[in-house]
Amino acid sequence: MSRLTPVCYLRGLLLLWSLLLLLLLLPPPAAPGPLDRPGIRIRRPEIRGPGGSPGRSPAPTSAPHAGATQGPGVCKTRPLDLVFIIDSSRSVRPLEFTKVKTFVSRIIDTLDIGASDTRVAVVNYASTVKIEFQLQTYSDKRSLKQAVARVRPLSTGTMSGLAIQTAMDEAFTVAAGARGPGSNIPKVAIIVTDGRPQDQVNEVAARARASGIELYAVGVDRADLESLRMMASEPLDEHVFYVETYGVIEKLSSRFQETFCAVDPCVLGTHQCQHVCISDGDGKHHCECSQGYTLNVDRKTCSAIDKCALSTHGCEHICVNERSGSYHCECHEGYALNADRKTCSAQDKCALGTVGCQHICVNDGAGDYHCECFEGYSLNADKKTCSVDNKCVLGTHGCQHICVSDGVASYHCDCFPGYILNEDKTTCSAVEEARSLISTEDSCGCEATVAFQEKVSSYLQRLNTKLDDILEKLQVNEYGQVHR
Repeated sequence: MSRLTPVCYLRGLLLLWSLLLLLLLLPPPAAPGPLDRPGIRIRRPEIRGPGGSPGRSPAPTSAPHAGATQGPGVCKTRPLDLVFIIDSSRSVRPLEFTKVKTFVSRIIDTLDIGASDTRVAVVNYASTVKIEFQLQTYSDKRSLKQAVARVRPLSTGTMSGLAIQTAMDEAFTVAAGARGPGSNIPKVAIIVTDGRPQDQVNEVAARARASGIELYAVGVDRADLESLRMMASEPLDEHVFYVETYGVIEKLSSRFQETFCAVDPCVLGTHQCQHVCISDGDGKHHCECSQGYTLNVDRKTCSAIDKCALSTHGCEHICVNERSGSYHCECHEGYALNADRKTCSAQDKCALGTVGCQHICVNDGAGDYHCECFEGYSLNADKKTCSVDNKCVLGTHGCQHICVSDGVASYHCDCFPGYILNEDKTTCSAVEEARSLISTEDSCGCEATVAFQEKVSSYLQRLNTKLDDILEKLQVNEYGQVHR
């Protein structure tokens, strides 16, 4: 048999030390606890997530600011009628019972305590049951916590069924301070135990749940899982908790705070309301719209109200929608909006002096107008300016020989040479006829002389009158404007 060389010996020694070191680093296998059974799901504080509690709103779509779940105005606990049912049997040592009371006090710290908010009672049990104080006894945190601190353990026995029955019959009554069904205040019981009940809990717990009591079961150390499941409300993974020792039961207080917290989505900014978020309490909210808008069928977004389409705008002529959801009234052309901002009045454009009529502006009474001309003038094609009517050209003058226009829509008649205008101002007579008229009379006679003088004087007077008329008309402003 060959001897081992020093090199082989050293290699074997190193391998042995490596195996020993590996064994020392491996953790020992965990011993199965009383609740670690195949096919069983149970809520433990170290694995419980932040969401999913009854009555809580969904998680925010964006991360809230630090501490948002507990900050003022964000997390406000909903009002409750809350009864703690605590096991103080002999299996619960004095120091452990103190831990239970600390757990209860810490939950109280997270609640809004008051006559209109959460009311708290404590039921202490072992083989007997004692109501330490009722829901109506205390209405402030300080008094409640002092009363909890004074609670003392009872004796042997674990009569969990009797404790639930007593809470249902004596603690959750209107006489004891519980609020009636019409108040919609939840009735909640939290039972804490570390053992197996010595009485029946299945039926009594079912009756309690049927009466509207929401039951949470907290098991410690040697607590019986099946009993916890029988007592708790559905869903069980939301109402059954387990901790290994009383030393960590205080950690559950934050979990119950989350459960009872009514998150205000309006404060968190997770409401998705387009305009206004209204908090209804208990973590609920609804959306509203700004003035001039209406809520759409999705109950979140808003659309501007077409007030003009509603026929309630009151505009006499024209209703115009605005982007803000409001509206304003306008008038048809030729009308002006009155002081009431709704009705319209016809504008007197002639009075405004902006229409451009050369002679006469005539108001039609409906916000419209038309132009007219002075006598002897005609309206041009532009319907505003006027031109003088030349009656001599029109052929309506009646002059026998010559029509002479006076330039201001007037005229006079004249005669050809050798003729003289008769007294009718339109016809003419030959000068020879006038002479013959005179010659027929006795030129030597006085009467003939007087007749001739009068005729000549009459002609001269008519001529002077005609000259005066012409001079006067030449002084008239041909383009004066008159308003009617």
